[in-house]
Amino acid sequence: MAFEVPKISYSGRIKEINLGKGEKEVTIGGETSYPFHLFEGEMPHKPVIAFEVYDSKPEEWPAVIVQPFQDVIDNPVAWAKKCINEFDAELICLRMVSTDPNGLNKSADEIAPIVKEVADSIEVPLIVWGCENDEKDALVLPKVAEICQDKRLILGPATDKNYKKIGAAAIAYKHTVVASTPIDINLAKQLNILLGDLGVPDEQIIVDPNIGGCSLGYGLEYAYSVMERDRQAALTQQDTKLQFPMVANFATDVWKKKEVKTSQKDDPKLGNEVNRGILLEALTGVTLLLAGGDLLVMRHPESIKLVRKVIEDLIVKE
Repeated sequence: MAFEVPKISYSGRIKEINLGKGEKEVTIGGETSYPFHLFEGEMPHKPVIAFEVYDSKPEEWPAVIVQPFQDVIDNPVAWAKKCINEFDAELICLRMVSTDPNGLNKSADEIAPIVKEVADSIEVPLIVWGCENDEKDALVLPKVAEICQDKRLILGPATDKNYKKIGAAAIAYKHTVVASTPIDINLAKQLNILLGDLGVPDEQIIVDPNIGGCSLGYGLEYAYSVMERDRQAALTQQDTKLQFPMVANFATDVWKKKEVKTSQKDDPKLGNEVNRGILLEALTGVTLLLAGGDLLVMRHPESIKLVRKVIEDLIVKE
């Protein structure tokens, strides 16, 4: 008697979301089964990776991550171009760290031209990520949405405290919103409902489960379980308010961990710090793909290379 692989019957489907515009437009979502369960359903669009770029020279980065970008690290336009031209970046995630009230505290009028310059210089989709201060992002992201109104940006994070202003800007200028909630499936669903009630179309929403500090070895199993439950509800319970692609923005957290920043000289048992950092980011990324991530935001080119290889291996069809 031949062995038959037991299969789950799925009744739901993840929405397909188009990011960016033109020839370099990227589509995510569309799954009809759990991640990479190609024997049960479809995964029409492979997960994609955005290269992280800062709007100003980053502080306190370990040398291993500075090295690949040392010639462009103080120029976001050149940095973004290098990611595309040398490392084949499919998307760019521009983090507006300089707007942080606890840092440089740049205003919306100061930062918007920088974002516009980056957007004008690239053709791949551009994610514009705020400083994660709700009040400041509510001022900056709408201004960016207006000045880049023809670029179809991906704007985030939008939270329950600022979604009205960011959502309204996305509606007016046809950008995509990243709905961000703190590792809670019920809060994620509620924010998606609120954005829908505001008038943001489903095709302009992607979900950020805000995994925060949950990188490999630091609570990743909790983030994994929440993302997994989100995907289960979307596919097996026909919960239409959770049938959105998920973004996992984790590079910032990975590269500030002591296991990455500690040198081999200071702690020989940790091994080579270059390989260590690359592998920690790559392993975290692969784990989040298996949890249901459709879009990863990563930093080191070698980490991204490793994750891309895993994606290709997992989607090979006989």
